[in-house]
Amino acid sequence: MELRDDPLPSDLLLTLSDDTTRLSYSVYFRLGTLVWNCHPLGICFAATPSLSVTMKPTLNPTLEFRPFILAGGSGTRFWPRSRRIHPKQMLCLNGERSMLQQTVSRLLPLADSQHIWILTNEWLMPAVEAQLPDVPPAQILAEPVARNTAPAAGLAAFLLERQAPDAVLGLFPADHTIQDADAFLQVLLAGSKLAAAGENIIVLGVKPSHPETGYGYIETGETLNETASRVRRFTEKPNLERANEFVAAGNYFWNSGMFLATARTLANAVREHLPETAPYLEEIAQAFGTAEFTSKFADLYPRCENISIDYAIIEPRSAKGEHHSNLYCLRADFGWNDLGSWAALYDHKMLHGQNVRHGDNVMDTTAESVLEASGNYVYAPEKHVALVGVENLVVVDAGDVLLITTRAGCQDVGKLVKQLQQEKQDKLI
Repeated sequence: MELRDDPLPSDLLLTLSDDTTRLSYSVYFRLGTLVWNCHPLGICFAATPSLSVTMKPTLNPTLEFRPFILAGGSGTRFWPRSRRIHPKQMLCLNGERSMLQQTVSRLLPLADSQHIWILTNEWLMPAVEAQLPDVPPAQILAEPVARNTAPAAGLAAFLLERQAPDAVLGLFPADHTIQDADAFLQVLLAGSKLAAAGENIIVLGVKPSHPETGYGYIETGETLNETASRVRRFTEKPNLERANEFVAAGNYFWNSGMFLATARTLANAVREHLPETAPYLEEIAQAFGTAEFTSKFADLYPRCENISIDYAIIEPRSAKGEHHSNLYCLRADFGWNDLGSWAALYDHKMLHGQNVRHGDNVMDTTAESVLEASGNYVYAPEKHVALVGVENLVVVDAGDVLLITTRAGCQDVGKLVKQLQQEKQDKLI
């Protein structure tokens, strides 16, 4: 137990560590009103009438945590706002900061900026560096070509294995929303403890709210506690009939795309399941910090297999059986949404009361006039928009492009972008 002065003269910081869980809790005492606060280890604190108490979970110093954020991609699902040089993760879809900035901010209580890594692409490198000035430039890497999530995860593992092999590596997409940041941190704390306890890979699973065919599903087996279970198997993007069966079964979860494992564990998994790709990634990692890194990255990374971590590592590992795979699922009960389409953004904003106008219209405009219109999403921040007698439309004004579709049809926006690519409409993508 440690008691020390906080930089602010009115504050004290008490840090409690638990050697069993390898977690610690920082308790901040600040002038204010009387507050009772119970420590998760069973200790209760009562402040004096002139003090208030807040508690922030932190990792024990003996357990290192290194986030690796995947921030590449072309962002076709939110076209025309998202473009090759300004895709979804760089947009402010859910507040005043970009999706990428929000992702980094959520992780800062567990890892400072000096321990965060970003994998993006050459198109986005300048924008990522501008949005994240506190992340060391050397730890913002640009893929020479897109090779999906397995090589990205493998590169992260081999880089960190050389620096801190026992550190817990967290893989996070850059473009998801999370409503309950405190619950998110608690899940990461529990997951980091489990990952560090052995050669374990942890996936964060979301309880499905409907039979979604665009996500992979995790079938869970033996329950360890209220939030953790062994993984029985993975199934990537089932058809609607199977998705309905999964939801009805009650022991299936959406794969959130967030994973935890020690650097050594993940590196060994890549060596086992991607034996042809692993040597390229190891050679790239060995060159990190030298003059040869850029050329090695550009030469070897394109030779890696273009495959997701789900297909390459998680599925074959789950085939070993739930008691032999060392795969675990932690419930992601923290308001997760991957905002996969304009329709999903409409639903998200309706749920949280953001830009809701005139009943059930979501409108990001300077002003609006609505007559007998419902269920519409409109983005036209520099226009007064009038809706008359229309339902369930998506209207997005990006300046040089005006998109008009329906909420049901917006899933096909990506197909339109492919058509524009075939037509060589490079300025529009």
